[in-house]
Amino acid sequence: MSVKYKRILLKISGEVLAGPHDRGIDNDTVIRICKSVKKVADLGVEVGIVVGGGNFWRGRTSEHMDRTRADHIGMLATAMNSLALCDALEQLGATVRVQTAIEMRQIAEPYIRNRAIRHFEKGRIVIFGCGTGSPFFSTDTAAALRGVEINADALLKATNVDGVYDKDPNKFDDAVKYDEVTFMEVLTNDLKVMDSTAFSLCKDNNMPIIVFNLNDPDNMLRVVNGEEIGTTVKN
Repeated sequence: MSVKYKRILLKISGEVLAGPHDRGIDNDTVIRICKSVKKVADLGVEVGIVVGGGNFWRGRTSEHMDRTRADHIGMLATAMNSLALCDALEQLGATVRVQTAIEMRQIAEPYIRNRAIRHFEKGRIVIFGCGTGSPFFSTDTAAALRGVEINADALLKATNVDGVYDKDPNKFDDAVKYDEVTFMEVLTNDLKVMDSTAFSLCKDNNMPIIVFNLNDPDNMLRVVNGEEIGTTVKN
């Protein structure tokens, strides 16, 4: 079976890994997601993953907390999630490498772009932890940056909604879903896709964003096979 995308960057929110719980990691949920990632990789697709840390840490705990320190804590949360995903994928028989933007040699490789590319060429899944390694940047921005750096064909943003809407579908019954939308239309209509830094990186480097619902993990498989799932944002 031919696939539409040969190399992808998958962005998974940390909150998703908590499953039915408010916090932490739900093993059943992680395994369910990783089974779909493994199916995608088994098709010959080269998979890079950036995961958030919201299941452990959501920004500053008070207005008095230093923003830089709060962001560093968030980066460490993404490292924990990266290791959990790695472990689950290895249980399923995948070959995985974790690379972190903050050096922690005892538990992960430092992020080196050429080494990541070599891992892809050898059929390994690469999980990028610790965001960009710098405060004031979200994991969405990290996903866009890593996607551009590794020459990904597309950024797949897995969320809890099934695409991009003209307004919040959880609040408005008449919200209209877009199957396809341009970067300029997103900017003009102030649609919520990713934060502005991440969005600009994708737009300027002509990397399409596919927003889809991860509640059905097999949607990931449908996206790489070219099915019209979720919303595609492109130039």
